[in-house]
Amino acid sequence: MKDDLYERTRQSWEDIWKQKSSIADELDVLKQPRTRDQFNLFPLYLSRDGYILEAGSGLGATMVVLREQGFKLIGLDYAEQALQQSRAHDPTLPLQVGDVHALPYADNSLFGYLSFGVFEHFAHGMLPALREAYRVLVPGGTLVLTIPYPNLVHLGVRTRRKLMRQSVLTDDDFYESTYRRVDLERALETVGFEVVLAKPTSHSFTFWGLGGPFRAAGYYRTSALAELMGRITKAILPWAFNYTTMIIGRKP
Repeated sequence: MKDDLYERTRQSWEDIWKQKSSIADELDVLKQPRTRDQFNLFPLYLSRDGYILEAGSGLGATMVVLREQGFKLIGLDYAEQALQQSRAHDPTLPLQVGDVHALPYADNSLFGYLSFGVFEHFAHGMLPALREAYRVLVPGGTLVLTIPYPNLVHLGVRTRRKLMRQSVLTDDDFYESTYRRVDLERALETVGFEVVLAKPTSHSFTFWGLGGPFRAAGYYRTSALAELMGRITKAILPWAFNYTTMIIGRKP
């Protein structure tokens, strides 16, 4: 399952967390409208009865916010650099170095599983990691994923890269894919999850990717124009311009 590309992608994350980001930057992202919308939604499906894993926790910003809301979080990532920064910010964060394909937790032991922008980075697909998520969740446990969607802007970029004979899945040794809604739902159902919700999200960030007037000063900050376009497309073309899909599953 693991190969050289998998390891190069992992190393790319080490470099990203070391050079291009800080937990303060990540916390600022969570205050932006596109992420506030998500945080107003998915916690409604989570339990406070036991521990929730964030698989691929990065710098731990999501953990910080959810712990403030009273949830019990564990963070796991295969990029040690990210975990070191998390511990420097808050030594009380429960963190572990590990791989989402071989979780160090017992069967039926966790009440929730969160993973934001992680599963698209596996060239072998998401099923092995999904099976591990299913294994560790208690019956009734909740899975929450966000995955990039092949929106119209993405498809245009993909077509341009094909015409230029460039890879559409790798960039500087970094693998990333997209998933249609039907493929996400099928993947969850294949490993045994019941699909609770599939929702298009982060429309404004699709426009951020176009650059120029859609970007504001700051770390991944969208401009007022991007936010306006995001609101319009969310209302009239929700599945044509969403940057990510949030999909929520339940283990029967």
